[in-house]
Amino acid sequence: MNLRIVLWSALGVVVLCAAIAGTWIFSLPPAASVAAPPAIAQAEHDAMVAALRPSKRQRPLVAIIGINNATETTDYLLPYGVLTRADVADVVTLSTAPGSMTLFPTLKVEPQATTAAFDARHPDAADYVIVPAMTRDDDPEAMQWIRGQASKGAIVIGICAGAKVVGDAGLLHGKQATTHWYSVKELRGKHPTMRYVEDRRLVVDGGVATTTGISASMPMSLALIEAIAGRDKASAVGREIGLAEWDARHESDAFTFTRPFALTAIRNTAAFWAHEKLGLELKQGVDEVSLALVADAWSRTYRSRAVTFARSTEAVQSRNGIKILPDEVTADWPAARRLPDIEDRKPADTLDDTLNAIAARYGARTTDFVAMQLEYPRPRETQ
Repeated sequence: MNLRIVLWSALGVVVLCAAIAGTWIFSLPPAASVAAPPAIAQAEHDAMVAALRPSKRQRPLVAIIGINNATETTDYLLPYGVLTRADVADVVTLSTAPGSMTLFPTLKVEPQATTAAFDARHPDAADYVIVPAMTRDDDPEAMQWIRGQASKGAIVIGICAGAKVVGDAGLLHGKQATTHWYSVKELRGKHPTMRYVEDRRLVVDGGVATTTGISASMPMSLALIEAIAGRDKASAVGREIGLAEWDARHESDAFTFTRPFALTAIRNTAAFWAHEKLGLELKQGVDEVSLALVADAWSRTYRSRAVTFARSTEAVQSRNGIKILPDEVTADWPAARRLPDIEDRKPADTLDDTLNAIAARYGARTTDFVAMQLEYPRPRETQ
């Protein structure tokens, strides 16, 4: 009798939880805004670029910092790849501790130096410090180092939820800022004096820059190139990476927690029997920007995870000098679960191709789900 009561009580709790979950899901908006983003006035754009200009070195020094466990993949690798491609600054990837870095949601790399080694070599600090999203917003070593760089005149740039790290380092007090759409409420709650700016992918205020979600690292990198070397150089690099037209415009209302987003997350997670590990072969000279975008996107479907493989355990060097460690050592990968090789295509085109491939494999809802996580404003005709 007691067991029956326990079972009925448990069933009641399950039904209640299901009812609450159902009520929450159907309280979400059925779709996000699809309005065209507002244009950016030339004066505003010029002021943003002026605020990003280097003040220390003729050829600036850019340091990209990450913690060794789960720094965001694209936030970390894309600025490095785009800035080194431009060849207008010296760029170095850093970790807070010795050893390799396991990025999130995928890829494993060898940083080029630790923060301690960087400080020993550059006691006067970097011109720019790029801060990706990290699993810990309050990592003490990262925050101390970022604060120290800022105090020596470095412009600090928080990409995506890296704004939360910048905020916890104490650099957003009284400043205008933005961040990934999912983190806006948390950032505003923790830093009430910060002034959130909507409809902008990049916000610069008082030596601190912040961006919206992951894909904003592309226009952010181009803005930095423009500040260093001029509009013509930035436009040339933009064409090379497939972003011929870019500025800070953004439609913030297009990125929010919608009913389809929640249902896709639940559905794809629940279909555990259909989850896949997709292989991506590492080859010497691979474009680290395209690799990051492809691996990142496939690993956000909640149906698949992209893993790299190679014939040996040795690190593979990317196009611009990043050492990437394979997740698995094998001579081959089953064809049905093997992703196409990274071709010599423009990275932005590669991302669009990847999203189309995700739609073909898992459906359009999953593609929208991934694009929302990346906060990627897809071309209207592909939506």
